Amino acid sequence: MQIFLKYLQNHLLGLLLPPIWALFLFTIFWLYQLPLFTLFYALLVCLLISLLFIAVDYWRWRRLHLSMQGLGVVLQVDYHQLPPPKNLLEQDWHDIFMEVCDYKQQQLETMQAVCSNMTDYFTVWGHQIKTPLAALRLQLQGEPLEQVQEIESYVEMLLTYLHLEAKASDYVIRQTDLDDVVQQAVRHFAPQFIRRHLRLNYQPFGVSALTDARWLLFVLEQVLANALKYTPDVAPPQENTITISLEPPLTLCVADTGIGIAPEDLARIFDQGYTGQNGRALDTVSLPGQQKASGLGLYLCQRICANLGHRIWAHSVLDEGTVIKIDLASRPQIWE
Repeated sequence: MQIFLKYLQNHLLGLLLPPIWALFLFTIFWLYQLPLFTLFYALLVCLLISLLFIAVDYWRWRRLHLSMQGLGVVLQVDYHQLPPPKNLLEQDWHDIFMEVCDYKQQQLETMQAVCSNMTDYFTVWGHQIKTPLAALRLQLQGEPLEQVQEIESYVEMLLTYLHLEAKASDYVIRQTDLDDVVQQAVRHFAPQFIRRHLRLNYQPFGVSALTDARWLLFVLEQVLANALKYTPDVAPPQENTITISLEPPLTLCVADTGIGIAPEDLARIFDQGYTGQNGRALDTVSLPGQQKASGLGLYLCQRICANLGHRIWAHSVLDEGTVIKIDLASRPQIWE
């Protein structure tokens, strides 16, 4: 019924012409006192022919409408499969549509080439810069070493971002010892724990999870980096604490006693580029040993966890601390 009403609306002028002509003829017959029976008979025949014509035309119009509705998915794959035009007006629209699509296709190919070249450049740059950074790390100690590790972290985030945007699929899903992953991440940040008098609360789990060890390690390192970033130093003998624990059935938790997250920021911490009040505060005044906020780390964690079929979320109380939880019990979506 809705399609029929649309048909009537689109053909309103053509449908109004027959009644107007009938009224005109009736007026002439009445003024000249001609027999109306002949007029009524002729109008009845014309009405039947008009109804037949309208029915055929509506059937063709409706069939074309339904076929055009099904073309959306096809044209997304190949816009050259558009049906050939049947009249001059359709030819005009067809030509305009093809010109626009050809222009968009050229623009898309140009942008893809630019993005591909840029991705290749930054990928090569990222791998090349790792060599001098590794050499510096062997020569430095204390806070300068942590600055080098910070640069390495940003390089790793860049390479990970490029890798995810390229939609490369090198996930290796297998049973992974969680203690191995946690201990690698802890060793990476051990100098910061020692120098900043931060206490680590961690007991081996003795369990494994079905996941990708390399990508899970990246996620855990980003979460630990955030915990360190937003946990202030305190003078001995007091210590702030970062806790790594496992909640049943298989939820990896990283909790800190840092500055916490404002309630209005909590729902957006996994958005790309979002730093919130704490991130903007660090950009203004950064404490010794604390990294600037990029708004990229947790976004990458969320992307990776989504690809692995895991769920990541956060709980936080302002000025009391934050806990990041990663549910590893869900079945991964990408297989080896």
